[in-house]
Amino acid sequence: MSAVATPTISPAEPDHSRLGSKQHSDGGWGLVPVQVRSARFGSFDVGDFEAVTGRELEWKHTPIAKIQPLLDAGLDGSALPIVTDVVSTGDAGAVVEPIGRDDDRIGRAGRPEELASANAWSSFEEALAVTITGEEPVEVTVTRSGLGTAPRAAHTVIVAEKHSRGMVVLQNSGQAMLSENVEIIVGDGAQLTVVTVQQWDDTAVHLASHFAQIGRDARLRHVVVSLGGDVVRINPSAHLSSEGADVELFGVYFAGTGQHLEQQVFVNHDAPNTKSRVSYKGALQGDGAHTVWVGDVLIRPSAAGTDSYEQNRNLLLTDGTRADSVPNLEIETGDIAGAGHASASGRFDDEQLFYLQARGIEEHEARRLVVRGFLSEIVQKIGSADLEARLAQAIEDELKVSA
Repeated sequence: MSAVATPTISPAEPDHSRLGSKQHSDGGWGLVPVQVRSARFGSFDVGDFEAVTGRELEWKHTPIAKIQPLLDAGLDGSALPIVTDVVSTGDAGAVVEPIGRDDDRIGRAGRPEELASANAWSSFEEALAVTITGEEPVEVTVTRSGLGTAPRAAHTVIVAEKHSRGMVVLQNSGQAMLSENVEIIVGDGAQLTVVTVQQWDDTAVHLASHFAQIGRDARLRHVVVSLGGDVVRINPSAHLSSEGADVELFGVYFAGTGQHLEQQVFVNHDAPNTKSRVSYKGALQGDGAHTVWVGDVLIRPSAAGTDSYEQNRNLLLTDGTRADSVPNLEIETGDIAGAGHASASGRFDDEQLFYLQARGIEEHEARRLVVRGFLSEIVQKIGSADLEARLAQAIEDELKVSA
C-alpha cells in the first residue's frame, strides 16, 4: 500500500496548534485553546492526533460514545458497494473509476483537521474518482447502500476539469457506520454542483469531511441534505484559492426524536475578488432532536475584494429539541466588498399560521405548509428538477411522520 505524503512539523518547539492536544483539553498552564480556523492543526496521519475526549472545540457538540467506533483503529477500508448513473445531454462527459492511494489527485483539495477524518484517510484502500470532462452539462449519481454496521472508511475524489460543467450526487441510504473524506477540485472556469443526500436508516452513523479547492473564475455549488440517520456529521470546507472563485454552500436538514445532525462549515477566502454564500436551514421535531451548525469564514490579507455572507435558520417544531448555531467571521483585511453573518432559531410564526387558518386550512396542515416552504427554499437551489422533486417528496414524508 502506497502512502500519501504527510506534512512535516518542525520539532524545534511544541505544536500548540493541535486542537486535540492535552494542553488544550486539560487547560495547561499558559496555553489558550485555538479559537480560529486559520490556526487549526491538520495532518494526513491519524497518529498525529490524540484521543478525542469530547471537550475539544470541534467535538464538544457531538455524542462521542455513538461515534467511538469510527475514532478507534481498525476501520474497514475496502471499496464500498456502489451503483453509478451518468446522465448527459451530449457525449458522456464524465469518468467514474477506482484509483489507488498513490494517485496524484488524492491530497490536492485539503487535509484532515480532526481524528475521524484522519482515521478514514489512513484506512481507505482505494478511492472512487469522478471526473467531469466536458463543457456540456452532465449529471453523475453515486448510490451507496447496504454498508452494514461494521466501522468503515471511504475516500472520494471529484474533479471538474477546466471549463467543464456538471453535477455529482452522492446518495446514501440503509445501514452504515461510515467515516469518509470527499475531495472536490474545481478547475479554472468550471461550474460544478455537488449534492450529498443522507437518507440513512435510524441506526446509521456517518461522519464526513468535504474539502473543496476552487480555481480561477470557477464556481462550486455544494448542497447537504440530511434527513435520516442516528448521528450524521457533514463538514464542508471550501478554499477559494484563485481570483474570481465563487462558492455557494447550502444545507437542509430535518432532525427527529433522538437524532443528531451536525455540520461545521469553513470558507477560506485566500485570493482577490472571491465570493461566498452560505445558507443552511433546518427543522427539529421530537424529544432529543439535536442539530449543530458552525459556520467559519476566514478572509485572509490576500483576499481583497471579498464578498461573503453566511446564515443559519432553524425551526423548532416541538419542546425537547435543541439547535446549536454558531456563526464566526474572521477578517484579516479591510479591503473587502462585504461580509456578514446571521443566525436565528425559533418556533412557528403565529401570523403565518393565523393567515392560513383564516382561509380554512386546519392547523396541522398549516404547520406542514409552513415547514415545507421553509425547507424547500434550499432544495430549489440544487438545479436538477428530478432530484428536487424527489427530495421535496422526502421532506413531505418526514412531515407526515411528524404530523
